[in-house]
Amino acid sequence: MKYLVTGGAGFIGSHIAQQLAKQKGGDVTILDNFSTGKHENIKGLPVNVIEADIRDLEAVEKATKGVDVVFHQAALCSVERSIQNPLLSHEVNATGTLKVLEACRRNQVRRLVFASSSSVYGDTEVLPKHEKMPPSPLSPYAITKLMGEYYCRNFWQNYGLETVVLRYFNVFGPRQDPDSEYAAVIPKFLDALLGGKAPRIYGDGLQTRDFTYVGNVVQANIAAATALFAAGEIINVACGDRWSLLHLLNCVEKELGMDVAPEFLEPRSGDVRHSQAAIEVAETILGYSPEVSFEDGLKETVEWYVRTLGQQSRAAEFKQASGS
Repeated sequence: MKYLVTGGAGFIGSHIAQQLAKQKGGDVTILDNFSTGKHENIKGLPVNVIEADIRDLEAVEKATKGVDVVFHQAALCSVERSIQNPLLSHEVNATGTLKVLEACRRNQVRRLVFASSSSVYGDTEVLPKHEKMPPSPLSPYAITKLMGEYYCRNFWQNYGLETVVLRYFNVFGPRQDPDSEYAAVIPKFLDALLGGKAPRIYGDGLQTRDFTYVGNVVQANIAAATALFAAGEIINVACGDRWSLLHLLNCVEKELGMDVAPEFLEPRSGDVRHSQAAIEVAETILGYSPEVSFEDGLKETVEWYVRTLGQQSRAAEFKQASGS
């Protein structure tokens, strides 16, 4: 089997590529423009690397030649960034996805697994959120992900390209970048606490999320690549529970042995109030059940950040001391 992971040097994509190389023993190629992906995320992996942009149809067509399954992870993943620059989000997430699908069609790729987002549901009062609910996106990012879903369904119906849409709910874990101004909440909390700063919370902190450890997302992707009845389906990937940001911060502080009062800021435009997934479809079609709990995943994540940020801090101190 030959696999292609777009955005394979990014947070989720690198975990998928690592598991494919480890578990499947197949031929794994990564396509990434390294705008947000990092070389260190894939260092030492037995994979082929193509440095290219998904908006470059010719490059994507070359990358998909002879490929059996594409895991399409490449995206600009930020609600806030999409509000600031909706055109760029559309170019990458919508037009880029269409070009990946077209390249797959031309090269007769068997299946594409598409990384979508729980943001397509919007701020509905109905919980848990299930796949039959009408979408109500609140941000350009959510709209672009919904467009990607529609294109996936269309390519399955019109061209026979097997597509599986996975709607991720607040994925977290090792390698999630804390340095970006668009970083997710858990790496931001850890970066602040380990740097001796007050963590920032937008709103009152009572908003809830279905935080999902990255290992569970990898599990769902691997299953979606071969599941018999998955083609054409939209499937939530989450834990099926929810936790408030204040509870999350309390858990992170306990892991670190800290107690720091957060800084509360105004709520951000485009953010939903509550999010929780129904995961029965994933259980039925993919045989999915979260292998890693929220608590265990958070513990592993905190330990990874402590090691990584500690190493970076020591490297910075050495660089400063040496005058380089």
